[in-house]
Amino acid sequence: MPSPFPGMDPYFEGVAWGTLHVQFIAQIARMLVPQLRPKYYVETGERFVTVMPGDDPLDLKITAGKATDLYPDVAVVRDGTGPNAGSASDIVPAPIQMMTIVTESVPQYWVEIHDSRDRELVTAIEFLSPTNKRGEGRREYLERRRKIMSGDVNLMEIDLLRGGQRVPMAGTLPSAAYFVFLTRARRRPLSEVWPIGLGQKLPVVPIPLLSGDADAALDLQAGFSRIYDECGLDMAVDYRSRPSIPLSEEHQHWVNECLKAAGKLKP
Repeated sequence: MPSPFPGMDPYFEGVAWGTLHVQFIAQIARMLVPQLRPKYYVETGERFVTVMPGDDPLDLKITAGKATDLYPDVAVVRDGTGPNAGSASDIVPAPIQMMTIVTESVPQYWVEIHDSRDRELVTAIEFLSPTNKRGEGRREYLERRRKIMSGDVNLMEIDLLRGGQRVPMAGTLPSAAYFVFLTRARRRPLSEVWPIGLGQKLPVVPIPLLSGDADAALDLQAGFSRIYDECGLDMAVDYRSRPSIPLSEEHQHWVNECLKAAGKLKP
């Protein structure tokens, strides 16, 4: 079942983002491996972000490899001694029972390309999530980004989210729904930027390797189309309602026309 949209599907910018994120990262790795072996190998990395469910990720704690441990401010220690020790008959039942908010650990994935001989990281591909674009999660991501860019590692950042802050640039970015950013280690601070309109196909972008090796090619639209079809992503969203991340009326009209043409919305 093909996607009803020629490029990125705006319905995946909301509650279905996690599904798209993990599938797209895996697909990127699968697409690159045949082009890169045996000189390079491709692997995916993982880290966790701790979030409050239902909230925007404004106050996040992120660590590489494991979720941050959370500790209560007050510890209860069993001690039956002392002059004020009460009995069971003195216990006052709680007048109210309410549901508390329990934090969740949200996984984040990325792709790494390594030199097979020296095992050195050559290129990192980040597929940005909402937690990378707001609050503490953004600050943590920018610190990781700074460490990558301070070395000899190429960095590609794929931003298929309209919301949140973009990665920092010295100039003003053009108006676009989505972006791909590429900073080559040997050309910093110059960055290559692909602005992507809501109705545009996702581009074929170059993946830089070691000096002397030609760039690999990553067809983002082909990757999206394949996981949409093979993973049944049409079942992950409700096309009968509006996208959870609002669109302008002009863009919403265009979305509705695409859904009608694909038979997913009644004319």
